[in-house]
Amino acid sequence: MAARPSKRTLPELLTPLASRGARRPGKGPDENPELQALWNAVAMIPSGQVSTYGEIARAAGLPGRARQAGYALRISPPQLGLPWHRVVGAGGKIAFPKTSRHFREQVRLLRSEGIVVKDGRVLR
Repeated sequence: MAARPSKRTLPELLTPLASRGARRPGKGPDENPELQALWNAVAMIPSGQVSTYGEIARAAGLPGRARQAGYALRISPPQLGLPWHRVVGAGGKIAFPKTSRHFREQVRLLRSEGIVVKDGRVLR
């Protein structure tokens, strides 16, 4: 038995996804001005200093969007060369699990810039 075609149009089908924050087809992250602003804020963190996800969001003009800052870092193209390791959670806590490869890499990179990390937290 053949499947019945949907009578809804493509924009109607995408509306529920868009309301949950999903991207529409054809619009990549590089075309999103909010992501661009977050990436620019991360790129401005000087060597030897750290910022929190919340501080990055505020600097990008998106107060209260710390989670979006984390998302922006997660999907950032590697060719941007962002200093992701300089971004930490609230209170200076490294967001990755202590047993993860990412945690060890972030601690290594931070220490190489002279930043003190103790018990998974950056001493500010």
